[in-house]
Amino acid sequence: MMRVGIVGASGYTGVELARILAGHPDVHLTVATSRQYAGMPLAEVFPNLRKRVDVLCENLPAEELADRADFFFTAVPHKTAMDIVPKLLDAGKKVVDLSADFRIRDASVYEAWYQEHSCPHLLGEAVYGLSELYRARVKVARLTANPGCYPTSVILALAPLLGAGMIDPATLIVDSKSGTSGAGRAASVGSLFCEVTDGFRPYKVGGSHRHIPEIEQELSLAASQPVTVSFTPHLLPISRGILSTIYASLTETGKTADLHALYEQTYRDEPFVRVLPAGTLPATQHVRGSNCCDLALSKDVRTGRLIVMSAIDNIVKGASGQAVQNMNLMSGFSETAGLMGAPFFP
Repeated sequence: MMRVGIVGASGYTGVELARILAGHPDVHLTVATSRQYAGMPLAEVFPNLRKRVDVLCENLPAEELADRADFFFTAVPHKTAMDIVPKLLDAGKKVVDLSADFRIRDASVYEAWYQEHSCPHLLGEAVYGLSELYRARVKVARLTANPGCYPTSVILALAPLLGAGMIDPATLIVDSKSGTSGAGRAASVGSLFCEVTDGFRPYKVGGSHRHIPEIEQELSLAASQPVTVSFTPHLLPISRGILSTIYASLTETGKTADLHALYEQTYRDEPFVRVLPAGTLPATQHVRGSNCCDLALSKDVRTGRLIVMSAIDNIVKGASGQAVQNMNLMSGFSETAGLMGAPFFP
């Protein structure tokens, strides 16, 4: 059994990692860090883990952490990961980082959207952990940058079309909605029950959301040319789930192509991407609690635009499940180990 550690176990991604790892056949969770809950059993912090996880929360420096596990997930805020990840790598450990610190390949782009990067030398080594696109590279990585939740839903939806030249990259409009767990577990007025329930609102409008450079980076690579998107996120009054609805103008090639067949061909061997039958539309409740991404598309014959729809669970395929998927590849396990549970319903 491989020993695994979670650095930053007290957030939603941390508890989801612990939940998934508790049912993984090849690993054992041996250390979980939390400054806030140091000394408390993780199953006391999160009662859903009772009789499933027996680890204590500890507040340990990276130097002491390294001896406690063979593989680490860093589920800490941006900037914090930069202080921890290099030390774990220097100790010979493999890491999946769930922050944004290693997702952006260009340090100047990262610094324009986040803050100064203290270890830009790792950006060229870190592998962007969308395994459906970069599986071979993830397998040999020692540092994988786990994709963001919105980017996962958008990139999987658009990569086949951009790669085949079926849509005009200059026409992309992305309208995404997320459950409130995407805002994290820290107390905030904006995510209080009375602020969210019975309501629906946009946020970070006007091209200001930090996931935009990540989306544009990967879509540009798929299209082999620079891509700029109009991206507007919205907050749904649900706990988990992302639904992205994406609009694009078809090229002359795309207008006559069998686009559904393109998706089925692209993702036919992918265990977690489900291309829905024509006429069936994705819904967040059909992927809840799973590592699945459901995709569907429809042509608007009146406007000539294509509509691509994508649904994921933001803290599974959009975070912790995808992180475990990457760990499996990096460690030589079956890619699906611990992840094949069906979605929750209802």
